[in-house]
Amino acid sequence: MQLLKRIGFYLVGVALGTLAVSFFWKNKKVTFDYGMDARTLKSIRTKKRLFSDNAKSVMLSNNIDTAQVSTILKTGDVDFGKSKPRLRPCAEYYVTSKNLDLYVIRCDSTATIDKIFIK
Repeated sequence: MQLLKRIGFYLVGVALGTLAVSFFWKNKKVTFDYGMDARTLKSIRTKKRLFSDNAKSVMLSNNIDTAQVSTILKTGDVDFGKSKPRLRPCAEYYVTSKNLDLYVIRCDSTATIDKIFIK
């Protein structure tokens, strides 16, 4: 009986702790970007975003707006096989999604959307 009582107290404590943590973090904009894709995309999103002339012309001719690009930078995947993350001074990344692929050049303070590929 003692063991069941201990397990019960433990489970009640874990449940109360989980509720407290979820209550405190509910109103905060906390993200857990631990994967390589998530860290890279977050780094690109937080920098000043520029568009090359090539990217602007593709966007105009295919009715692509900056909201779609922002969505890709939030939900897309980084293809590290086609990327050059160790290139200095600016790393280059190939971001893929269902409809569009982006070639992004990420420098210290800016992220330039260099090319847009339509699938």
